[in-house]
Amino acid sequence: MYVMTCVITAIGLPLTLVAIYAVYSLVRKDHVVPLYVINLLISDLIQLCCMIPLVTGSDEMMLRIVIHIYCGSLMVSVCFMLCVALERYLVIACPLWYRFRHTINFSVVLCVVVWVLIPVGLPTLSALGGVSIARIVIGTFFFFPLPLFIFFLGGTLEALSASRVPSDEKRRIVGILVLVLLIYTVLFLPAIILFMAKIHHLVYVSYVFFQLSPLADLFLYVFMSKGTIDKLLASVCCCRMDSNDSSRMDSNDITSSTV
Repeated sequence: MYVMTCVITAIGLPLTLVAIYAVYSLVRKDHVVPLYVINLLISDLIQLCCMIPLVTGSDEMMLRIVIHIYCGSLMVSVCFMLCVALERYLVIACPLWYRFRHTINFSVVLCVVVWVLIPVGLPTLSALGGVSIARIVIGTFFFFPLPLFIFFLGGTLEALSASRVPSDEKRRIVGILVLVLLIYTVLFLPAIILFMAKIHHLVYVSYVFFQLSPLADLFLYVFMSKGTIDKLLASVCCCRMDSNDSSRMDSNDITSSTV
């Protein structure tokens, strides 16, 4: 646990700072405001910073404060993942509503509400209710986004044919939705199941899953960059073409040798 936490912190802190700057550069370049992705990366940065006192060791009061901040940032991270999925869904399913109603001011207000209510309200409610109430509140909170992620991805795939969004933008949107769903199902969902199992050694395993989530969120920048998915698809197609060509050449060589 100590070695893994040190490695994740050493790798994640500089990469997250670079990703925040890169996403901010996309804002200025493409005139798009991916506020939810930037806030998601900021919550990941807070999680990585909280890992430092957990590794170095502090007094009991300091550790309680750090754990409270860490849990709040985890909840904020899930909320902004949900916001990212919702925004991408609206671009495809409701393009006119998104263009004229989903303003920057609305996104800013939503980000402020998430940062104020989630890290303050839910942990406070859990602390006042005791350990059993805390498990119920945390478990319900982390299980709630799963059907929404599935709905957003399914609704987006269903509305793709009728959408007038450019094809490269469609691929980026679907890639982001698939990535968010994978991060949630692979890291957050098993972690919260292990946490709810009330088995001591499984709690440490769930903590490892939570630690890996900031590193997984860095791939969102890859799917936000224009042309990145096209390059990935082109490379995959080239690999397939090369393998097919090589197999054809091998078959031709075998045929010529037998003749």
